[in-house]
Amino acid sequence: MNCSADSRPIDVTNILTRLKGLSSAEEFFVVLCVSYDPKVLNVSRLHILKRMGQYLAEEDFSGLPDQVIAARVRAMLVRAYEEFAASSPLTHRVFKVLKDHDPSKPHKPGRTFVPFDSILKRFGE
Repeated sequence: MNCSADSRPIDVTNILTRLKGLSSAEEFFVVLCVSYDPKVLNVSRLHILKRMGQYLAEEDFSGLPDQVIAARVRAMLVRAYEEFAASSPLTHRVFKVLKDHDPSKPHKPGRTFVPFDSILKRFGE
C-alpha cells in the first residue's frame, strides 16, 4: 500500500498494535497516509477519532493479514474524516454530552436544561 503523496509504502506490520501507541490525531493520519486539512482536524480531531473508534469496534480483524487490516483501518479513518470535513461535530453528535443536549429531541420530563448564557446574563445586568 502506497502513500499517494510521495509514493512511499505504508508500514503495515502490526498496524493495530502500532495505532494503539499513537498519541495525536496527526499521527494517525501520517501512519495511515491520509491527507487532511489542518483546519478541519483542529476543530474535529476528537470527533473524527471517536467515529473511527466506533467503526473499529464493529470489525473483526482476527486472522486477517496486516495488509488487509491496514487498508480497512485507513478506509475507516478516511470515512470518519470526510464526515466531519463535510459537516460540523454538532451534526453527528458522537459524544454523549452532545447526544444528551440534542435540540431536535424533546427534553425528558424531570430534567431541566439551563443554558450557561442565561446564567451569565443575570450577572452582567
